[in-house]
Amino acid sequence: MSLQAILGNFALILFVLTVVTGVIWFLDVFYLARQRRVRADAALAGFDVRQAKLKADGIKTDDSGRAALEADMLRQPTWIEYSGSFFPVIALVFFLRSFLYEPFKIPSSSMVPTLAVGDLILVNKFTYGIRLPVINKKIIEVNQPQRGDVMVFKYPKDTSLDYIKRVVAVPGDKIVYKNKRLTINGKEISYEALPDHLDEERLTYFKQYREHIGNSPHKIVIDERSPAYVANPDSFPHRELCTYNLEGFACSVPAGHYFMMGDNRDNSLDSRYWGFVPDEYIVGKAFFIWMNLSNPSRIGGFE
Repeated sequence: MSLQAILGNFALILFVLTVVTGVIWFLDVFYLARQRRVRADAALAGFDVRQAKLKADGIKTDDSGRAALEADMLRQPTWIEYSGSFFPVIALVFFLRSFLYEPFKIPSSSMVPTLAVGDLILVNKFTYGIRLPVINKKIIEVNQPQRGDVMVFKYPKDTSLDYIKRVVAVPGDKIVYKNKRLTINGKEISYEALPDHLDEERLTYFKQYREHIGNSPHKIVIDERSPAYVANPDSFPHRELCTYNLEGFACSVPAGHYFMMGDNRDNSLDSRYWGFVPDEYIVGKAFFIWMNLSNPSRIGGFE
């Protein structure tokens, strides 16, 4: 793993910080603090001996320095103090982010109109099973991704990157995308025409439909000026299960893999180009927009 990939892997950084600060905290509680106590007791015993000798010689003594000496001897070194303070915070963040919910920011328009650039979303990390952090290995089965789910996953061509798309087909499905219309396992997906979608960046209107996949009807955007064929698909694993022509493509989804597409159908780099997403690359299910700094009205759930 390259240095750039390590620095870009926030989960790995959190894991290392949790381990380092946790080890320091553990050592301090069960060893270093006791050593400071032993040294403090020895210093206090010496202090008491000196004070007793002075009193025996008739010299007036001041015992106020005893408390200050004890506090100084028991004081944690700065690096231990900071480690102990940060450990519970880092550990809590690591636990929440690894097993419950993780925030993401939408970087592109590939999921318009469902998700917009700048949306800050929450991803459920446990709905598709409990996975070990960093290595992302599933240890407890919970649910399987369903058609229509919006899912975050590791980009198959560069697993240091997280992508977000919609699950269109699951293991064992046969998917056909012909003239920008989906057919799954021989059943044509229904489309409901909606008012045109305005692309505010390009000030252009695009056709908008409500697509009914499984139990998750959702909006999609189609650019009728773009061709239906997929230009220059990669040579991805299981590429032999897909065929491409001028009208679109057809694919059979292999076991343990998923076929992903963006809702902005003609402006999305997805499984049509780089292939299937293995189960081990799944990160979680996106379900909530918790902030968009340029448009707070977007806060809430989505289809």
